[in-house]
Amino acid sequence: MTGPVETGGHGLEGVADAGAFLARLVRLDPATVVRLRPVPGTGRTALWARLPWGVLVVRTVGGVAPGDVTVAAAELLAELEAGGGALPRRRDDQWRWPLPPAASRPVEALPAEELRRIATAAAGALREAATHGVGGRAVGQRALRDALLDHVAVVVTPDDSPGTQVEVPQRLVQGLVRMGFLGPGDVQVRLAGRWVGLVGPYGAAWSPKVAGLSLTPRAAHPNG
Repeated sequence: MTGPVETGGHGLEGVADAGAFLARLVRLDPATVVRLRPVPGTGRTALWARLPWGVLVVRTVGGVAPGDVTVAAAELLAELEAGGGALPRRRDDQWRWPLPPAASRPVEALPAEELRRIATAAAGALREAATHGVGGRAVGQRALRDALLDHVAVVVTPDDSPGTQVEVPQRLVQGLVRMGFLGPGDVQVRLAGRWVGLVGPYGAAWSPKVAGLSLTPRAAHPNG
């Protein structure tokens, strides 16, 4: 059931930043929702959304939303583009995904250009496989996409845990790049509980599937 009409305002002041975030979301999935969560004591609001390939993305903008609310991304974008301040109809029941813990720790810094290169190479590989197949055999577009997204793009070893490897799947790289979160600086690989994230200058992408993918104990070499 759709929530009640919200009579208050959306409270967002970072309209340009919020609009850029929402526009990219709507291009990827016109029916998606966005969750607004005020960040206590900062005068800012975190905008959360889920991309079609199962990655959560977040961008923090100026202004304080009227509580933890979920609305249609397209409706909020239209309101911002019209210069309005109303909060669209609430759709809290349509948010069905857990969020990563607020506390996280950095484990590595990656050059933004390297992540752009990885994302570009993956897109090229997908086009090549879709056109020419794999090993001379045709493969469905969805199967190709899923295999590509599950591919481990980067493996890092935390300095404080040399026996552990953190795997960053291609789906996280694509989330960061497709949402325009890269900038001139480095990107942090961060861990928050059993989640792994890529945090860029303009936003972050988090994977809710870390349990089976990103914390892999390194096997001991049989010869020491």
